[in-house]
Amino acid sequence: MAGKRIRKAYEGLDSLSVSSVKEAIRIVKERATAKFDETIEVAINLNLDPRKSDQSIRGVTQLPAGTGKTLRVAVFAKGPKAEEARKAGADLVGDEDLAEKIQAGEINFDRCIATPDMMALLGKLARVLGPRGLMPNPKLGTVTMDVAEAVKAAKGGQVEYRAEKAGIIHAGIGKASFSSEDIEKNLRSFADAIMKAKPTGIKGSYIKKVSLSSTMGPSVKMEIADLIN
Repeated sequence: MAGKRIRKAYEGLDSLSVSSVKEAIRIVKERATAKFDETIEVAINLNLDPRKSDQSIRGVTQLPAGTGKTLRVAVFAKGPKAEEARKAGADLVGDEDLAEKIQAGEINFDRCIATPDMMALLGKLARVLGPRGLMPNPKLGTVTMDVAEAVKAAKGGQVEYRAEKAGIIHAGIGKASFSSEDIEKNLRSFADAIMKAKPTGIKGSYIKKVSLSSTMGPSVKMEIADLIN
């Protein structure tokens, strides 16, 4: 059954054709026919080498229409800051007790935030959290005294991005159930964040290719000029 659905999703698509932003969104939404609300994903191929320290790109950006996904947020904090995190809606809050759970393999969260005084404790968890992309980082706003704001941002449509080895950035920018307008808003906002993160030493075209897809659907190439102008 799944094979038949996938064949239908790819039917009549030319893998070489390039679509406008609106057309790409229409095609991807129409062909997201799985039995769950598929994530709409963008893949941006960049003209850079992330292995060079001056060309690595990593950051966070807020999507205007949210992500459609509820993130579970863990916060390392003590005293009043721990209370602030709880009030802001953090799912897990603690210090040594939370560290012990993580060491024991209990990692049931998607984002980890910490106050600066907790970083010595978190250093012991770097081997566990680092490979999963969960280690708090000042550059991503996840090491902060303003834990309440960080929790709200994580829960309110913030996405993290990072250029992989081949210079490709992947991100979920919404759900198939979103309106085309909301997907476009999020897509353009995300592309704008990537443009602003452009390293100064890049020569020639910065964006080589952009494609949009859903979790179980085909990938559709988009016109770069339409996306960034």
